Amino acid sequence: MSGTTGDTARDKEAIDGNVLLDEVPLLTPSDAAIALPVASGNAAPSSNNSRRSRKNRKPPESQAKRRLEAMANSMDHKLAAAFIVVLVLYATITLGTWMRLERQAFTNFVEEHTAVHVELLHAPENASHGDSVVVLSQGHYTRAEDIPDIFTIQHTFPIHSSNDLEVIDHPGILLANEKSMKAILEEHEGILPADGKMLVPKFWKPTCYGPKGVRYFLGNHGDDLITPEQAAQIGSYNHEGLETIFVSVASYRDPECQPTVSDIFERADHPERIRVAIVDQRVEGDDTVPPCGKAPIPCDQDPEQAMCKYAHLIDVFTVDAILSVGPVFARHLANRMYRGEYYAMQVDSHVRFIEHWDTSLLDQWKSAQNEMAVMTTYLSDITDSIDPVTHANIHPGRPIMCKTDYEGSGKLKHLRHGQQPEGQPGIHGEPTLHPFWAAGFSFARGHFVIQVPYDQFEPMVFQGEEIFMGLRGWTYGYDYYTAESSVAFHMYAIKDNKEKRKKVKLFWENSNLYPGSAVQGMKRLNGIIGTGDPGDTYYDAEEFDYGLGKVRPKEQFYKLYGIHTETQTVEDHLCAFVGKPMMNLFKPHLRKNRMGIDFSKIDFEYKDPQAKPA
Repeated sequence: MSGTTGDTARDKEAIDGNVLLDEVPLLTPSDAAIALPVASGNAAPSSNNSRRSRKNRKPPESQAKRRLEAMANSMDHKLAAAFIVVLVLYATITLGTWMRLERQAFTNFVEEHTAVHVELLHAPENASHGDSVVVLSQGHYTRAEDIPDIFTIQHTFPIHSSNDLEVIDHPGILLANEKSMKAILEEHEGILPADGKMLVPKFWKPTCYGPKGVRYFLGNHGDDLITPEQAAQIGSYNHEGLETIFVSVASYRDPECQPTVSDIFERADHPERIRVAIVDQRVEGDDTVPPCGKAPIPCDQDPEQAMCKYAHLIDVFTVDAILSVGPVFARHLANRMYRGEYYAMQVDSHVRFIEHWDTSLLDQWKSAQNEMAVMTTYLSDITDSIDPVTHANIHPGRPIMCKTDYEGSGKLKHLRHGQQPEGQPGIHGEPTLHPFWAAGFSFARGHFVIQVPYDQFEPMVFQGEEIFMGLRGWTYGYDYYTAESSVAFHMYAIKDNKEKRKKVKLFWENSNLYPGSAVQGMKRLNGIIGTGDPGDTYYDAEEFDYGLGKVRPKEQFYKLYGIHTETQTVEDHLCAFVGKPMMNLFKPHLRKNRMGIDFSKIDFEYKDPQAKPA
């Protein structure tokens, strides 16, 4: 056999790592003689040496033995790899279980050692100021400033706003015509506070975020866009590790408030993660409007009612209706009741929810992949929108915000978002960007409420609040979306609900009690966002807290959406741009760290495509 065959076998050994017996060349007698070792100085080995050499040579290994060794080597590698995989899985599961148990144990420790307990506060003795404000709440005595560190804050839920109060100016009394207001206070002595003060919940200001407070912790109070690291420090988890949801509901003598709150819990997949804060503006003794925070039937008679089972997750701040000066101030009070929840939602007091609304809403919010996303829109009407048996969404379309215009006259002229279109979504798998924010439904991360709280000083403002809040949020870096599929529907005074809703009282019945305050409130609103007369002076107290951010300039917002503040006109047909064209233009500039759209990279000005040349 030639040496070439041997070379081929060695090549295969280098490739396979093993040599099989049937691949080794057999030696002929002449080849064997050549292959034997030759002693130095001898021409040829002797026969004795040849015999000794053959005696000492190891016997050839059998083919079966070589195959077994090859299999053993291969199995050793596979077993080692499998062992490593099992070890990693075991470590991961063990660590995850330990962290979950540790978190639960720590939460229990916090609840035991921060002296929290639930107590019903009976009004007005325990929480009134000048017999004008009533607090009726189930809540903890723990205050945010009593919790020493961020980790503890994020793992304590619920924290209630009860007994965490301060005195503020009532904006209607403060900004009303001084002479007229003095006479009204004398006329309503013992009903309206003579000193113009109210006792209200404090804003959430835990000291663990630094000596200047949480708003400075987040982007230096609006100077900078918040970072992912800062955002991650905001938001609590319940005892099951679920992200919590703060829901604020401001109601004015609304009989639908109670069923709205009940529906929030009944239709949620995880009601135990939700805390509802209610500002219930009511007239004592009005039996036509049930208390918003109490179950329809006493809980000792029917403890399985949602508002009984989750009574520990409901806060109610009750305000005498005579003190009400519109939704801006009412929602300002509701913002004060936020206590560090992961998400914050605002809804009207006459809304119904679909089954699994919380899971659907969170999934849709997360699909935007934008920490600064705010899901907001004018909700569709409830008629024929929710299946009465399954409570599923059966509405054929979804609303989108794309219409705004000036309305009113004189000092009360303002931007108002009008009737919004509905239709089938053209974008799927994610929410759709749109320009404007809606007060009746807003869902965002909790830091939105911290950074963009409702203004305290806009009494008697109704239309105009949405452009004010929307622009402020945009200048802080937030982006607005409409959901692909609606999770809630609004009870408008139309169709089957027209007669019922027309009977509900409105805050306008207090207009004569605070003369001149509406003009002052609107002047402040327009002055802060730059939509009023340039020469106007307005009440500018605490504008630093309730004004614009510096992340984006307000002028760019107006340019993007065709709003001309100098002439108080708007470009028409904006809805043709909102939707796919807007998404295609803006979405590519979503920051890689998911902290909002970088509008500094966008140079765009909307112009009405159907406008006739001047």
